[in-house]
Amino acid sequence: MSPQSADRFDSIFRPGLFEDRVVLVTGGGTGIGRCIAHELASLGATVIVAARRPEPLETVVEEIAEVGGRAEARTLNIREPDGVDAVLGEIVASHGRLDGVVNNAGGQFPIPAGDLSPKGWLAVVDTNLNGTWWVSLAAYKHAFREQGHGAIVNIVADVWAGMPGMVHTGAARAGVMNMTLTLAAEWATQGVRVNAVAPGPILTSGLGTYPEEMQRRTLNEARVTPPARLGTESEVSSAVVYLLSPAATYVSGEVMKVDGATCVYKNPMVPLGNHAGTPSWDGFHLKPQLAGLYASESPKKGGEE
Repeated sequence: MSPQSADRFDSIFRPGLFEDRVVLVTGGGTGIGRCIAHELASLGATVIVAARRPEPLETVVEEIAEVGGRAEARTLNIREPDGVDAVLGEIVASHGRLDGVVNNAGGQFPIPAGDLSPKGWLAVVDTNLNGTWWVSLAAYKHAFREQGHGAIVNIVADVWAGMPGMVHTGAARAGVMNMTLTLAAEWATQGVRVNAVAPGPILTSGLGTYPEEMQRRTLNEARVTPPARLGTESEVSSAVVYLLSPAATYVSGEVMKVDGATCVYKNPMVPLGNHAGTPSWDGFHLKPQLAGLYASESPKKGGEE
């Protein structure tokens, strides 16, 4: 493998792969979105980075310009459908096309489900689920339907075992996964592909927003997962780039895990606590034939103290 360039994104994909293409990356000012924007720009795309805060977006645009790439910033709150529609319409009017969308913007916070307020629930679902829908719909209406082509990649999460401690985002991300399958089928006749990427624990700036104990737990847990480490932003980005690329023209409705098989060995990000055990039902009239350490175990029947 060639040594990594010190001043430019070292993509595994060929230079010029996205020449003359326009791609929108929501949440493109920080973390994984920033990395995706840099890789797409390094491959020739004109990248539109969008988010609520303009300052990080402007920084990314400057970073990309410094290495000869093309990028623009758009301030955008994906929770507001009218605003999303207006911004997407302006992008297409300005560039005459929109070839891809990476729905990366999102957010969540750790909290026990029973303590979650209506405001907290609505804020996360409105961003992660509804926002993804508003952006996808606007891209379809303003560009993909008339062009007869387009690709969407939704960034979701590892929700296969639920998300204890983050019920709001687990529900929202699962909804996006179903949306991905549905739109892949409905919009195929317009040449639109819709896929998703589900990152595992990734070493990114977003981890710094969590409490220190949760950060420590994430690092410790990573050491005992199959890859024995956290993933990198680039490993997520390369999956996104593949799904946007011509190599994936026969891939749609896919949810690609980028997690090093950590979903096979996973503890909750938020500890669930200990208890004496739930009551069981044992209707067998004979004693089970138990051996070894299990011989001393007996079912705790419902109602027993």
